[in-house]
Amino acid sequence: MKPKTIQPIKTDLLYFDSKNPRLAEYGIDDILTEDEILEILWDAMDVQELVQSIAASGFFEQEALIVAEENGKYVVIEGNRRLAAVKALRSPALAAERHWSAPPLSQIQRNALDELPAIIETREGAWRYLGFKHVNGPAKWGSYAKAVYIADVHRKYGVSLADIANQIGDRHRTVQRLFRGLMVLEQAEGAKVFDRDDRYNRHLSFSHLYTGLDYEGIAEFLGVAAKEDESANPVPSGNIAELGELCRWLYGSKRDQVSPVVRSQNPDLRNLNAVLGNLQATEALRAGAPLEKAVEISRPPKAVFESAMLAAKRELSTARAYLTTGYDNSEQLLRIAGSIANMADDIYVELERKRAEQDGRAKRRRISE
Repeated sequence: MKPKTIQPIKTDLLYFDSKNPRLAEYGIDDILTEDEILEILWDAMDVQELVQSIAASGFFEQEALIVAEENGKYVVIEGNRRLAAVKALRSPALAAERHWSAPPLSQIQRNALDELPAIIETREGAWRYLGFKHVNGPAKWGSYAKAVYIADVHRKYGVSLADIANQIGDRHRTVQRLFRGLMVLEQAEGAKVFDRDDRYNRHLSFSHLYTGLDYEGIAEFLGVAAKEDESANPVPSGNIAELGELCRWLYGSKRDQVSPVVRSQNPDLRNLNAVLGNLQATEALRAGAPLEKAVEISRPPKAVFESAMLAAKRELSTARAYLTTGYDNSEQLLRIAGSIANMADDIYVELERKRAEQDGRAKRRRISE
């Protein structure tokens, strides 16, 4: 964005941007009032820190808002949090009603906020600056907001994903990955195999989806197009049912009271990837098995056995360390210890038998050779 003149605009004439990508995941639209948007900004985006800063030091002219003239209004396309902080400071009654912590200002301080420094610009003229700052720069948005912004620039202004990536200095194909993730999400909603409003958790963990699409097991499960593909339908029509299953595993269903199997990206997303690379494990997950059990099915028996043995050793080591102070002469615990001892003895005997058989076969091979 070329440097433009900063000019004062009356605060009462400035409006929040209901199209702000960062607000999109909270369901903000043109129907909401300014006060309702202000409330969402306060609750979701930590406006409090800006309130304290502006109350103490005023509004810095170097941090001018970027404003677009749309439908006869000055819409703030960059600086909505700062505008929210100013509105809360200028309206003590509004802040008090909502129990917001806004320091009282003197009349001189309040008068200084009657106008705010702004740069008038179009959305198209500002996209490079906003893209650099919020997609790949110092004030990054969340992954969903980034994806929405990239898609808007691509669709509205006809800019290729490669050009967007080049303009904002993206060298890691983040632009392509985010765009593909959003297209997959929109494709699922368009096919009615997923409803974003039905997700189990309030926050849309979009990073689970766009990151998971790079994993081999998940990508093959969907048959998804390569990240460089700019198609609006990256998932083949024959895999739409699988897309619905993936969304349900990632986001659950509030209506059906089903929580997502992916609770955190690490390790759950990689575990889901391992499961979807194994048909038997996938069928177990479809049948309602916990992710942990499905992962166990997906792993080679040798790895499962070794992991179980090491885990048992760790747990028994912990029990041994607390034996003196933790055992309260309970007969039940004594019986549990006895069953553990019997089980361990059975395993040991069976391991010895298998080892002897293997040694015997190896010896016979050597003799025959």
